[in-house]
Amino acid sequence: MRVWHLLTQPAGGPADHVADVAPVLAALGHEVTVVMPPGAAADRVTAAGVRLLPLSVSSKTDAAGALRFAALLRRERPDVLHCQDRRAGLVGRLAAKAAGVPVVFTLHGAPDGLSYLVRGNLRAAPERSRDRLYYLHMERWLGRTGAFVVAPSEAIAEFLARHVRLPDAQVRVVPNGVDLERFSPAGHTGGEGVLWLGLMGAVKRLDVLLDALASYDGRAVLAGDGPLLPMVAARADELGGRVSLPGFVADPVPLFAAADAFVLCSAAENMPLALLQAMACGLPVVATRVGGIPEVVRDGVDGLLVPPGDAAALAAALSSVTPAMGVAGRQRVEEAYGIERCAAGLAAVYTEACS
Repeated sequence: MRVWHLLTQPAGGPADHVADVAPVLAALGHEVTVVMPPGAAADRVTAAGVRLLPLSVSSKTDAAGALRFAALLRRERPDVLHCQDRRAGLVGRLAAKAAGVPVVFTLHGAPDGLSYLVRGNLRAAPERSRDRLYYLHMERWLGRTGAFVVAPSEAIAEFLARHVRLPDAQVRVVPNGVDLERFSPAGHTGGEGVLWLGLMGAVKRLDVLLDALASYDGRAVLAGDGPLLPMVAARADELGGRVSLPGFVADPVPLFAAADAFVLCSAAENMPLALLQAMACGLPVVATRVGGIPEVVRDGVDGLLVPPGDAAALAAALSSVTPAMGVAGRQRVEEAYGIERCAAGLAAVYTEACS
């Protein structure tokens, strides 16, 4: 089957997901092409031997980019188009409908202004007047293209059913997956304390984590960059050198190998890849009970779940996780969240879309 993946963003969770899953789909015998802007994820796609078509659609109003993609799609006519971010979902579904190409769209998460509509999530940002128009009403209208919509978690599937009001027949749950060879407990040394990894934005609630670290007797590594980095750096300075800030790290494997535990303190999430990667590396996790996280982390088995925004509960959990939880977490990911399992689930959706 000739499968195209369309992304309009060069980095982030959807881009990392495609860089992981595209080579596995190719290994299953599919002819895979990734259409996306240049960047580190695109470089990974090329390095894996997967065909890359560099093309940018920079915004919802980038008519020239959308028309270039539509012409490309009509000319090559793949068997199925898989749209991997929200802008791709808009441009790709319309272009595929016009070209008569079956289409699949993955909703990797609700926008921050509507995050509270996903089970367990808090509101991550003020709701804008256009949020419901774009992400509920327009999404419902785009459902008329007949596209299958992939939800990486049951929480997102419930959001699609309750708030977008898509019929069950159009929604398929395919959890994200992780490369179990790349992310493994092999080579684990530990000793660097707690690890946080991600984009330093408001939804990640790093203020809560820093409050928790103030009463936690241990070291921490906060890896990433973003708009909150100056605040994080200032607060880290107050903790007497116990918090390291390495900035953005292209390859997180050494960070996981050096860590003793992984923490995720977000107000809202879907099914974060960093969480799966940490568990695959055998780290016990402390995470907020939001979005799809409770579907992955068994509280008291693979790690500990805490309410979002509760610094005291977060600090107590950081002091209570055990190495045995990391062993259980690795087994959990092996059983349910390997990248091969994810690829097989997507391939089954492609077959449905083409039938």
